[in-house]
Amino acid sequence: MTDPRRGAITTATIGAAFLMATSAIGPGFLTQTAVFTAQLGASFGFAILISILFDLGAQLNIWRVLAVARRRAQDVANDVLPGLGYGLAGLVALGGLAFNIGNIAGTGLGLNALAGIEVKTGAAVSAAIAIGIFVAREAGRIMDRFAQALGLVMIALTIYVVISARPPLGEAIIRTVAPLEIDALSIVTIVGGTVGGYITFAGGHRLIDAGIHGTESLGRVTRAATLGIGVASLMRILLFLATLGVVAHGATLDPANPPASAFQHAAGAIGQRIFGVVMWAAAITSVVGSAYTSVSFLRSVSRHIDRAPGRATIAFIAVSAALFLVIGRPVAVLVLVGAINGLILPISLGAMLIAAYRVRIVGEYRHPVWLAAAGVVVAVAMAALGVRAILSVDL
Repeated sequence: MTDPRRGAITTATIGAAFLMATSAIGPGFLTQTAVFTAQLGASFGFAILISILFDLGAQLNIWRVLAVARRRAQDVANDVLPGLGYGLAGLVALGGLAFNIGNIAGTGLGLNALAGIEVKTGAAVSAAIAIGIFVAREAGRIMDRFAQALGLVMIALTIYVVISARPPLGEAIIRTVAPLEIDALSIVTIVGGTVGGYITFAGGHRLIDAGIHGTESLGRVTRAATLGIGVASLMRILLFLATLGVVAHGATLDPANPPASAFQHAAGAIGQRIFGVVMWAAAITSVVGSAYTSVSFLRSVSRHIDRAPGRATIAFIAVSAALFLVIGRPVAVLVLVGAINGLILPISLGAMLIAAYRVRIVGEYRHPVWLAAAGVVVAVAMAALGVRAILSVDL
């Protein structure tokens, strides 16, 4: 007989990985990848390679510590330094709200490219769909399935665009290990866009809520963390190759919507429709992931939110949608917010690394020294690169 509990755990584990990955793959993710590929060409492959190593170093440390501590990140951070968790919760929630304005806008842009629906109308409809997930009784399970299905759709459609774009694979491979140019802003931005701010905690907190924690679950947690980075990195590589193929053949991307023009140059009219599907899927899954994770941080700040997280998540999505109607979503803001999100990572990762060696937090667990060392390298490098990148941005 099949053990239903084992099946539920497997679903939640894979769901946590895809929730993290699709939270990362939003409008900003698409825009950043297209912008930096157009600027750096094949050398952007080096930034992607470094970012994957940084992403793994950050996520494996954070998820393992949360699992052993059996608590969410803000509660662990408060044990490390009283008040730190509340500060982290505020930063993550504000960053999540800023990103969600762009995510809501992305859903409207996606439906506009796909079916010609007016952007604000498409955004409102998409916000209603996202809210519907959290109205349902089994919101967690629905969220897991939703993230998995749309994640696979995005990957499959982008593979088609890569084939159509005919990228110079040889040059991409060479410049990934021997770049002609190394750009600090590109590295810190895409790391921030993959594991910065709320993103790395999306899957980690989902595992906590699903009851997958403790030393006995470390194998599952490690596999889920690695799968999440793997899915997000695969999508980043595919977008890089699709855009590289377009610019290598002499096309110029439209600065108003770089990823859309890349898809259209690569696959013509059908490319525009594919972009619409990918943009909508990327945006709405990020809406869900951002709202869920931001509220999970605020649960330690407010008893009202902790008692009714579903209603708080619905309110978060509704506020994001309302703000979009007023503010909009400039491309430059998405790139800059990604860089700022990267600055949150050294704080959150640093707190988790300290927690890993506090017996009152992790008990008898022994955190691997090599993993902690990798985490320290990531935290220090991201702090230095983040400051350098922010100072280099022309506002």
